[in-house]
Parts: sequence; structure tokens; C-alpha cells
Amino acid sequence: MDLIVRLLRDNGVLEFPNAFYGVVWIVAQVLGLLFILMYLHQFVYLIVGTFVRFKDKHVAKEQHRIGIVISARNESAVIGNLIQSIRKCDYPREKLSVFVIADNCTDNTAQICRDLGCIVFERSDLTRVGKGFALHWFFEQLHTDPQYAALVPEAYIIVDADNLLKADFLTEMNRAFDSGYRMVTSYRNTKNFCKNWITAGYGYWFLHEARHLSNCRRLFHLSCAISGTGFLIAADVVKEYDNWNFFTLTEDIECSTTYALSGRKVGFAPKAELYDEQPETFKAAWRQRERWAKGFYQVFGKSGGKLIARCFRSFSCFDILTTIFPALIYTMLMLIGFPVCAVVAACIGDTQTAIMALVMVGESTAILLGLMLIIAASVCVTEWRHIRGNPVKKILLLFTFPLFMATYIPIGFVAFFKKVEWKPIAHTAAVTIDELAVEDGQTDALRNEDRSTRSR
Repeated sequence: MDLIVRLLRDNGVLEFPNAFYGVVWIVAQVLGLLFILMYLHQFVYLIVGTFVRFKDKHVAKEQHRIGIVISARNESAVIGNLIQSIRKCDYPREKLSVFVIADNCTDNTAQICRDLGCIVFERSDLTRVGKGFALHWFFEQLHTDPQYAALVPEAYIIVDADNLLKADFLTEMNRAFDSGYRMVTSYRNTKNFCKNWITAGYGYWFLHEARHLSNCRRLFHLSCAISGTGFLIAADVVKEYDNWNFFTLTEDIECSTTYALSGRKVGFAPKAELYDEQPETFKAAWRQRERWAKGFYQVFGKSGGKLIARCFRSFSCFDILTTIFPALIYTMLMLIGFPVCAVVAACIGDTQTAIMALVMVGESTAILLGLMLIIAASVCVTEWRHIRGNPVKKILLLFTFPLFMATYIPIGFVAFFKKVEWKPIAHTAAVTIDELAVEDGQTDALRNEDRSTRSR
């Protein structure tokens, strides 16, 4: 780097007060350029996704046999409402099975599900803990034991116990599956969106994923990514992957990465809407996102080299590489590395370099927070009717989204060095799909009444 600085100065390209100043300046420009090159396509997604919505025009030729799989650990407070919402879906009962994995439960989750007509598999294993292990255990039994052969469907839809499905969710997922996709992601909404700045942070991000990322990937015939819950996977794909052989802390993104490397594409069902409950305390949110951050590091360590090798032949591989590549590392280099440079420069009396490094920190912070605010504002405008809550709170909470995203910096930093284990998140928002429908109906009625008043 010192040689580069001298060459630039000797040739009159740049004039630096000293070598340290030049090194810091060049590193900043290189990092900024790399960030733009790696994430420019997501800025395109943001622009296109704001103005264009994908519409699935495929007409399903068949209603396929689908199995709903719920991995639940002590979810007696909410799982009944999920099953109720499944029963209310406009999909033939004879084409649908509901499987529940009662995973290390100490409450009556299993009995509640049996009483509601579900097929329950009880698992007890405190050494291999996590959703990935639970799914693998379930699929191993279902696909290898002859007594369950008649129960194996054509495709599975994986949901969490706290989810609620809209009435046409299964029909829309079947439409995407029938069109040829063997793996499909859905439109993930939040049932406690406006509870506080934490739930709103999650909510704005998941709607951003649906409207800007998945929507544009499907528009551009790229591969989407499955995200935790509300996704479909064909039974033959599950078997191909050794009955869900994904055990990192983010088994969903590990599966998406493996699928992209195979040259196939994950589809998107834009009208298949489900509601998810988000953590309401910062402590729970930290623990969950710490696991996600660690899981992304694990997947990058496991598959990053393969993605880099193939990203020049497959844009989907490049796209998912930038999804799992630790962008947090870039951010930490900018927001931690440059303050360190400023301190070092100040200690050696290099005031110019110290000031420049601090200016870089300020500019980087402003740009990143500004981008997050633009994302939230775009989501607020385009998905307004999907966001549940008081209109004033919707607007006010979009300004807290940059703060929510900024907390990923210390979370990612800690996760990089810390041993992180899977721990369950408690779900307590026991709202039913009928209650959501009533609230949404009241919101629409108020909106229509307001329009009528203005027209008079």
C-alpha cells in the first residue's frame, strides 16, 4: 500500500500530506467501491420493486397434495390459532395434511394438536437442538418408515407455530409450485408490526424482502431465498438433500445457497401472505439476530468459496453470495477501523489524518442510515395496506428502522467471536386469523369513509 501511495504521488495523480493519510484514504475508497460493486444490484431491486409488482398469472392445472410441517417447542399459547387458520384456507381438505413436530415439549402442545386433527410426531433430543435437527428427524421417519409411506405428499410447506395463514395462502403457494418451481418463498408479514420499534424493524425488513428482493428476483428470473418460515419445498428435493441435511444456525439460507449452487431457482408467491410474530424485547431480538449473524458466517464459511467460483457464471450465485457475505464486516471496518485510525493519528500528532478518518466515519454512517430510511419509506408507501397498525405509528416507526438496522453492528461483531447456540423464542401474541381479518376490515372501512368525506 505504501508503494501505491508513492507511485500515485510521484505521478501527480494524488497529493497526500503524508503516507498514513494516503493509506487511510485509499483503503476508504477501495472499500466504498467494493461495497457499491457488490450491492449495486440491490439498489436496482429497490427502484424496480418500488414501481413494479410481480403478478403470477399461471393458472394451476392441479391442486397438489401438500403437507404443512410445524416444528413446535412449547407453543401451546399460539399453535391452536395457526391450525385454525390452516383449516380456514380455501384448499381441499383431502389434499392437505398437517404434521406437527412436538420438539422437546414440556407442555401440552402435542395434545392440543392431536385434538385438532393433526399428525403429531414427538421428539426428545436435548443434544441435537434446533429446527434443522427437528426437521431432519421428522423427514427421516416419514420417508424411511413404510408405515408412513401413504402420508408422504408431493410438497411440504414449512411454517412456525406462531404463524397465521391468510385464506388463499395454500392456493397461491400451489399455483407457484404447479408452475414448475420446486421451492417457493412467500409474502411474510408481521402480526404485531406496530407494537414497538423492534417489531416494526423486523416488519419493515421482511416486507422489504418480499416487495423489493423476492419480487425483483422473480421478475428477473433469478433465484429467491427461503426465509425461516412460510416456504414450500418439493418432497423429492427434501429426499435429494438427505431429508433436510442442513444444521447451521440459519438452515434456511444454507438450503437456499445449496439450491442456487445446483443451478435451480427458488420461486416467489407474491399473494401467499402469512403473519409472523416478532420478538418484542431488545434482549430477545438480540439473541435471535445474533444467531442469524452467526449462521450467516457459518454458511459463508461453508459455501462462500463455491459461490465465488460460480458467481461469474450465475448471477443467482452472485446474488446469494452478497446476501450471505458479511456486509457487516464492511460496516465494521468503516465504523470501527476508521475511528481506530483517527485515534492512532491523533496519538502521533497527525491531525489531518485524524480529521479525515472521522469525516469518513460520519459520511459512511450518514449514507448507511439514509439508505435504511429510504428502504423503510418505500416499504411504507408501497405496502401501506399490508402494515397493521395506527397510521401515525406506521409513519413514526419507519424513522426508527435505521436504528434497528444499526444495532446489527454490535450484534454482528459479538457473533463473530462468540459461540452461539440455538435457543427458542417465546411466542405470546395469541391473536386469531379472524381477529386480524376484523382489524383489517375496520381499517379498510375507515379508509373508505375518509375518502368519502374528502370527496364531499
